Amino acid sequence: MLLLTKHSLTEIVRLAIDEDLGTGDITTNVTIPAHLTGTGRFISKSSGIICGWPLVQEVFAQLDPHIKLEIFFEDGTSTRAGDTLAVVSGPVRGILSGERVALNFLQHLSGVATRTNTLVNLISEFPHVRLVDTRKTLPGFRALDKYAVRVGGGHNHRYNLTDAVLIKDNHISAAGSLRKAVESARANIPHTMKIEVEAESETQVREALEVGVDIIMLDNMKSEKMKSMVKLINKRALIEASGNVSEENIKKIAATGVDVISAGSLTHSAQALDISLKIDLHK
Repeated sequence: MLLLTKHSLTEIVRLAIDEDLGTGDITTNVTIPAHLTGTGRFISKSSGIICGWPLVQEVFAQLDPHIKLEIFFEDGTSTRAGDTLAVVSGPVRGILSGERVALNFLQHLSGVATRTNTLVNLISEFPHVRLVDTRKTLPGFRALDKYAVRVGGGHNHRYNLTDAVLIKDNHISAAGSLRKAVESARANIPHTMKIEVEAESETQVREALEVGVDIIMLDNMKSEKMKSMVKLINKRALIEASGNVSEENIKKIAATGVDVISAGSLTHSAQALDISLKIDLHK
């Protein structure tokens, strides 16, 4: 799983289980005999892109190693309402205790993958345009969200603040000017690292070109203004479009000629995919 080591995955799941179970699943422990076994079916209740099985597997592995998971729709595959996505079998106590944590991971990540895939499909006629995520992720969940974006057909922007220089409005204000911010950055970073600058106006775009930045982010510009900025830049820098990207406007943005479109909504506003777990007892 991209950007997520086995140790990190194990720890994220451990924290999620500790949060949900506390000192134990009281309801399950007082109503379900320890010897009882059964089979649970993960059923999709809506269409989308599935994502999150490595987390689901880890949930049940930590709760009870006797629980087995058979997956029919792997991460990245499309599903429709009514599809049986996977079957989990083994001790019912363990299955029930892990149900909510497993579904939380699976539903959220599938929602991110589905949202990403929807937007990617809307700009499929512009193969040169790359849809990327942002750092607008739930704290502690970034590696998972960014994995889901890739599963949905998108790409990743910076993983964290050490990845690249991205000079935004507050940096420009604090540094004194766009030029000063760029010159200071260039004097203090490795020659292999790129510099990106956020531009909100034509004046800033021109200044960014004058100081020779690698990437210019056109922030919250209307599509017509963006189109004229693409013409002005004329391939002298990679162009990223950002700000209020939606299903309604993403095609217009892609048509302006930008190279990259970044959308925070891929991770911070994705609707969870509706998935349920139905359990049948073994006789």
